[in-house]
Amino acid sequence: MPAPTHRTPSTAGEGPMSYAIFQLARAHRARAAAMLRDMDLHPGQELLLMQLLDRDGQTQSELLESVGLDHSTVSKSLRRMQGAGLLVREPAEHDRRVMVVHLTDKGRAMREPIAAMWRALEETSARDLSAQQAESFVRIAYAITEAINSRDVAAGESE
Repeated sequence: MPAPTHRTPSTAGEGPMSYAIFQLARAHRARAAAMLRDMDLHPGQELLLMQLLDRDGQTQSELLESVGLDHSTVSKSLRRMQGAGLLVREPAEHDRRVMVVHLTDKGRAMREPIAAMWRALEETSARDLSAQQAESFVRIAYAITEAINSRDVAAGESE
């Protein structure tokens, strides 16, 4: 394992894995944000587009649940995306208070640019890893995510 090239705060020595995850997430998000800027997108908007590309015509609530972001973030993103001509929001026929989100032709045309961006980000991220290391990383990352999420659920139940 390569040694870190940055100075780790002494307090982070109590959680070296957590500090490494923080550093990784920050670097990955910054690289992704730069790539998204080149596509005139803000971070998180590509996640909403990917969900809509898989299933157009979702309600805002369904999108909220699928991307795991808070209501105000999703609402702001959808407003920006509608202003950019990527989608339209219309009241649902069954309940006019419910907003249904549909991609425009411009939004649907983002499929390949977003896929290319994720491929490039993946290639950059895994550049120094073997295929086996990359597969192990994905398994470990999901195991950590599950552990954190199950801890949150357990903590919420005991309060």
